[in-house]
Amino acid sequence: MASIAQISENEQREIEGTLKKFFIDYRIGSLLKACRGEKQKGYSALQIFRYLLCLVFCDRSMYMQLMTGRYSESFGKNTVYRFLNSARTNWERFTCLLSARIINGSIRKLTGSDRQDVFIIDDSLFSRTGGKRTELCSRVFDHVSMKYKRGFRLLTLGWSDGNSFFPILGQLLGSSKPSNMIGVIKDYD
Repeated sequence: MASIAQISENEQREIEGTLKKFFIDYRIGSLLKACRGEKQKGYSALQIFRYLLCLVFCDRSMYMQLMTGRYSESFGKNTVYRFLNSARTNWERFTCLLSARIINGSIRKLTGSDRQDVFIIDDSLFSRTGGKRTELCSRVFDHVSMKYKRGFRLLTLGWSDGNSFFPILGQLLGSSKPSNMIGVIKDYD
């Protein structure tokens, strides 16, 4: 049985330093504020967002940090969940504005002016085999296998200069036909 490799404290500090530079270079705090990603009281939204982004690159979940006793943040897990579940934050706008800053600030400098910029729209199948209880899961036609499969249609908008591809927005879509719906359909006010 293989053991899971742990990230050393040096690597952890290196990741946190890189993220700190990224947050400064692309002014993530102002982006969060523009997308109403703020909190009314307590810890700053930027501090919580930095912690969540660091989790992605550290191969550790908040749950495992809590279970192993390595959770060292001053805010609690409920603070993180309230931040993520805030209905006020416009995450689509955030990813769109962040993509624009990265593309215009860094990527365009790397390519020549003779290259054409294009937007690419892709709708791939996001398969979900056990989707009977998954909300809005439906039968979706897969153009590769030419069969209907359970899942969603993943609609992605991306930018390309002919050499690189940068995703901007993504949306999971279910079928609009009631006969193709498999998952639970909840009515919202």
